[in-house]
Amino acid sequence: MAVITLLDGGLGQELVKRSGDRPTSLWSTQVMVDHPGIVQQLHADYFAAGAGVATTNTYCVHHDRLEGTELTGRFHDLHDAALTEALGARPAGKRVAGSIGPLVASYRPETHPPHDEAVAKYAEVARILGSKVDFIICETVASLAHARAILEGAKAGGVPVWLSVTVDDEDGSKLRSGEPVAKVCAVAIAGGAEAVLANCSAPEAMPAALAALKASGLPYGAYANGFTQITKDFLKDKPTVDALHPREDLTPEAYARHVMAWVDQGATIVGGCCETGPAHISELARQLTAAGHSLN
Repeated sequence: MAVITLLDGGLGQELVKRSGDRPTSLWSTQVMVDHPGIVQQLHADYFAAGAGVATTNTYCVHHDRLEGTELTGRFHDLHDAALTEALGARPAGKRVAGSIGPLVASYRPETHPPHDEAVAKYAEVARILGSKVDFIICETVASLAHARAILEGAKAGGVPVWLSVTVDDEDGSKLRSGEPVAKVCAVAIAGGAEAVLANCSAPEAMPAALAALKASGLPYGAYANGFTQITKDFLKDKPTVDALHPREDLTPEAYARHVMAWVDQGATIVGGCCETGPAHISELARQLTAAGHSLN
């Protein structure tokens, strides 16, 4: 039996649901501003469900995401708020991971800035997060160029870095860019990543992604989303999450069956992404421990 790192589940969709507010292009960032304490409560709920890691609500806190909105100029205090809410929920012995999401947009590798520009922007975030978190997780990385830049920038945080890629929902052996997931392994090793994962893709795509990531020799795993598909409306500039629709079949029990199969493949880091919540993590914790695995 294995020692499994159980991550938390999704933040953005769950926060929008809990707030009852209409989604905006600022997604979970807007909810954090409008409802202080709601993020900390969600982190606490994930810890209570069995998660060993809280992922900070900083995925969308980039200058380019904030530009032209009412939160322009609040880059630093939004990071501070997200860190305060995560650290405030952390029980003794648990960890906090600092999330760095993509610049400009998710799932759109063609919008990623040139290398040197991207490195500088990722490094700015990493320096803020690195002073407070246990490690940094680079999330929803959609291309090899994105992976190279974010790993280089994340080094500025001075803490361990994990790399997590997003893959084609129909062919998990390919990144959203169309490049082979297998090529991420060399990039991850060269960039100093301490773990490699796949996230924010259909659970059915993860076995192929994991088969490719295993070749890195690093700890590996996955955390999938529960969207029916990534729609064309969501691939426009500054989209809102109501352009995406949740699957009705991905109950906590159904999701856990996917995850247990990943663990059987050798995955030792698992959790949930968008459209998963504390009930999914609780069921994962139950099934993992029932199978004889230990959680950290």
